[in-house]
Amino acid sequence: MRVLTVAAMRQVDATAIAGGIPGIRLMQAAGAAVAERAAGRLPAGGRVVVLCGPGNNGGDGFVAARLLAERGYAIDLFLLGARAALTGDAALAAEAWTGPVHPAADALPPCDLVIDALFGAGLSRDLDGAARALVEAVNAGGRPVLAVDVPSGVDGDTGAVRGVAIRAVETVTFVAFKPGHLLQPGRGLCGHRHLADIGTGAAALEVGLGAATPPIYRNGPDLWAKAFPRLTGESHKYTRGHALILSGPATKTGAARLAARGALRVGAGLVTLASPQAALAENAAQLTAIMLRPCETADDLDDLLTDERLNVVLAGPGLGTGEPTRERVAVAAAAGRSLVLDADALTSFSGQAPLLAAHLADGDAQAVLTPHEGEFARLFKGTEATAEGADKVARTRAAAALIGAVVVLKGSDTVIASPDGRAAINDHGSPYLGTAGSGDVLGGLIAGLLAQGMLPFEAAAAGVWLHGDAGLRHGPGLIAEDIPELMPAALGSLVEAGLR
Repeated sequence: MRVLTVAAMRQVDATAIAGGIPGIRLMQAAGAAVAERAAGRLPAGGRVVVLCGPGNNGGDGFVAARLLAERGYAIDLFLLGARAALTGDAALAAEAWTGPVHPAADALPPCDLVIDALFGAGLSRDLDGAARALVEAVNAGGRPVLAVDVPSGVDGDTGAVRGVAIRAVETVTFVAFKPGHLLQPGRGLCGHRHLADIGTGAAALEVGLGAATPPIYRNGPDLWAKAFPRLTGESHKYTRGHALILSGPATKTGAARLAARGALRVGAGLVTLASPQAALAENAAQLTAIMLRPCETADDLDDLLTDERLNVVLAGPGLGTGEPTRERVAVAAAAGRSLVLDADALTSFSGQAPLLAAHLADGDAQAVLTPHEGEFARLFKGTEATAEGADKVARTRAAAALIGAVVVLKGSDTVIASPDGRAAINDHGSPYLGTAGSGDVLGGLIAGLLAQGMLPFEAAAAGVWLHGDAGLRHGPGLIAEDIPELMPAALGSLVEAGLR
C-alpha cells in the first residue's frame, strides 16, 4: 500500500546494510528475482541479451546473467562503460560473471528476451550519447524487454521520461513500488509490474517508511476499507445519509442525474436532485428512487439546507458557470455541509482559487474537488500547483494545501491528495472510463460515500477505486450509465474479500 520515493528506498538499503546484511547479498537476491521472472518468459535454451549499466542496477544484471547461464540459457551480456570502472557490490557481481562482456556500442544480436539493467529508479539526468543510442536500439528491435527496477530512462519519483526510455513488457522492482511505477508515462512503460522481496527486513522498511513523509499510497481497499460504510441490522435510509445534487437547467440535466445515480448506487440512503422549475419534468421523466426539489437560486439552496438531514452537496455537473454557481457554492460551504465540487463549479472559480478556499474556510466545510487537467489548470492558474516542471503528486498536494480540501486530479493515473500531505496514486482503472459523463458518476460516488460518514480523503480514494473497478469489469463499450449499475458487483467483491 505504501509507495517509497527513491530517497526513502535508499534509506531502506542503507539501514539493512548497516544492520549487518551485506549489500552483495541484497544484489544477489535482486538478480535472482530478475532471473526467475526472465525464466518464466523464455523457451528452453532461449537466448537472452543482458544490458548492464555502470551502477548497482548493472550489478543486478550481472547476477541475473550468471544465474540464467547456470540454468542453460544462452547469454549475451553488454556493459555500458568500462568493466574496470565498476565499484562496490556491482564490481563483486561482475567478478562472478565468467562469460564475455561486450561493449554497449556493439550491435545487439537476435534474442528471445532483453534484460534492461542499465539504470534504476534514481536516474537524475536525461539519457544522451551512447546510453540514449542503446535505448533507442532496444526499442527499435522489437524484442520483449524485462526491466530491472524501472525501465531505463524513467524517473522513479515522477514517472517522467528522462530524454528517452525503454518500453518493457515487465518490470521487476524491489521492496516497494516507487511513484514512477504508478504515474504516467512511467507506468505505461513498465508493462506488468512485479514486486520482489530481497530480504531487507521489516526494520529497514520501517525506516524507509518513516523517511517517506508525508506518505504516498497505492490506492486500494487496504487504504480505506476500515473506514468504508458497513450496514448493521439497525441501518436504514436515514442512517446512510442524504446527498443533494444540484442540477443544471432544462436540456443540461444529464450530468447531474448520472451523479445522483452514482451516489444512490454506492449506498447513500437518500438522494435528492435540486433543479430549476423548468427542468423538473425532464428529470422526473427519468428518475424514480431519486427525489426532486425545485431550486432556482442560491437563496433557494439556502432554504433547502435548513434541512439538517441533507449532509452532502455535489455542485458542478451541468450546473452552468459564472456568478450564480459561485453563489451556490458559497451558500453550501457556509452551511457547513460536506461538498463535492466538479466541472462547472470549478470552472466558475477559474483563477480564483483563494476565493474558493476562503468560502470553504468560512463554513469549515469538508470538501473534495475532482478536476481533470484542464479544470485544474484554470482553477489554480498562477499558483504553486501549476508550477512548471512539478510532478503530478507535487501539484496535487500543493493544490490541496492551497484550497484546504482534498483534491482528486483525474486521469489514467489519478492522484488524490489531502491538505495534510497524504497522497494516493490510483492505478486500478481502465481507458474505457474515458467517456462522456464518467467523471460525473465519480463525483456522485464520492458524494454518496461522504453522505455515509466517510472522511474526505478516504471517500475520495474509495470512490476513485470503485469507479476504476467498474471500468475494469465492463471493458469495451462502457458508457457512463453503466458505471452505477456495476456498483453492486464492485461492492460485493469487497464483501467477499472481508473488506466491508
